[in-house]
Amino acid sequence: MNEPTLVIDDDPSFNAILVRTLERRGHPAHGAHDPETALNLARETQAGKIVLDLNLNGSSGLALIPALLAINPDCRIVVLTGYASIATAVDAVKLGAVQYLAKPVEIEAILAAFEDDNGPDFDLPASDEPLSVDRLEWEHIQRVLNENDGNVSATARALKMHRRTLQRKLSKRPVRT
Repeated sequence: MNEPTLVIDDDPSFNAILVRTLERRGHPAHGAHDPETALNLARETQAGKIVLDLNLNGSSGLALIPALLAINPDCRIVVLTGYASIATAVDAVKLGAVQYLAKPVEIEAILAAFEDDNGPDFDLPASDEPLSVDRLEWEHIQRVLNENDGNVSATARALKMHRRTLQRKLSKRPVRT
């Protein structure tokens, strides 16, 4: 029997679909929509595999990684996000995640990430062109947002930007490199 998988995502539909898909593939799974429930389920189930959303209702999912690893040091954590950035990918791996994947993601990619012992692939092809100003801004915002544990108001203050302006920027898809 496969070890249990814990899906931590604040989107109820995505969470339910991913739990159901994992179970259909023979992986017992449980879903949590908030950090408190996630930690309680992690303790109860001793989940060996965890799918963790980067943004949990406005707070950073990265903050959960140390607590999840304290509960089960052998668990394998895959971070999912709709707003990928290099800064948060590096932070996720430094904290103990085995992989960082951008949504939308196929179930095969998640399952492969759990099995891959090589870790994340940061060997990205180098571009001859520099990053656009928009992409540099996006990366900077993500880094500052992560430094403020996902707190939009604190991030807006640090960036000397109006909170609503920052929220608009965060609601958009990341700019291509």
